Amino acid sequence: MPTLEVRRLGRTEMKPKALGLGGGHLAGPEQSDTDAIRLVRNAIERGINFVDTSPDYGLSEQRIGMALADGWRDKVYLQTKVGSHPKYLRDWSKKATSWSLENSFKTLRTDYLDSVLIHGPRHDIEEPLGECLDVMLDWKERGRIGAVGVGVRQPEFHKRAIEAGVDLVLSFLNYTLLDQSLADETIPFAIEHNVGVIIGSPLGNSLLAGPEPIQVDEGIYDADGKVIPAAVGSYLDPAVFPRAHAMWRWCRDRGLNIRDLAMQFAINAPVEGNGIVLTGAANSNEFDEVYSAATTPVPEDVWQEFEAEFGVRV
Repeated sequence: MPTLEVRRLGRTEMKPKALGLGGGHLAGPEQSDTDAIRLVRNAIERGINFVDTSPDYGLSEQRIGMALADGWRDKVYLQTKVGSHPKYLRDWSKKATSWSLENSFKTLRTDYLDSVLIHGPRHDIEEPLGECLDVMLDWKERGRIGAVGVGVRQPEFHKRAIEAGVDLVLSFLNYTLLDQSLADETIPFAIEHNVGVIIGSPLGNSLLAGPEPIQVDEGIYDADGKVIPAAVGSYLDPAVFPRAHAMWRWCRDRGLNIRDLAMQFAINAPVEGNGIVLTGAANSNEFDEVYSAATTPVPEDVWQEFEAEFGVRV
């Protein structure tokens, strides 16, 4: 049976497998608590030992807490986030951060979190690196949190957070077959400072998941008419669709699945063993498909042809 490589995450004590489970799709009414618990435990039984969630993900924390009861918590590194709970959305104050942490611990049914990330500051990184980070570092000092970091896309935010002393950076949608910008600045800077790298959305937020991509005519725009940073390169970014569809069609015409190339590309990111890939799944079948793609190398001749067409390969 194919297995996943064990990685490190910078100076933290974590030694996760190269693929972790993201909890963003454990949130909604389309699945039951039972389905979500089955998915999480199935992933753990397949060897996954890193689980990520957020209070922003609806029922995700609650369901992961249920799934990790009865001894399952001891089998994984568990990560959540602050700054994105609907009650205190992008409130980086001491009060909001403390409340969010206490609430997540309670919802996840745990007295220790292996890592906590500042989640999604949009316009400024300095405020989150003030009181919010101070609270997180205090909890780390008291042994309730193992590592602290940021979950955001902007490379300038990654750099500033690393300079401020975080242990981890999570980014998303910028190390895929469609966008490799994470490797330009963030990955080298993180490696230089012994900071762990977590790569999210390797399937391009569904564009590279296997089914034919569906074009969305309207994205999510800011006041200047630009697609907001969190949506650039996703299915909500109309500009990325033509290339995503061309890659999907290229694979279909050769009897290949774009998901296999996308997962192998992300798993082989140039992190020098210092980083993992997070993938979300809504059910056990989706997870099994992604796990298979992550553990089955793509033949060299396929990469050669794909590179000739699109300029991208592992």
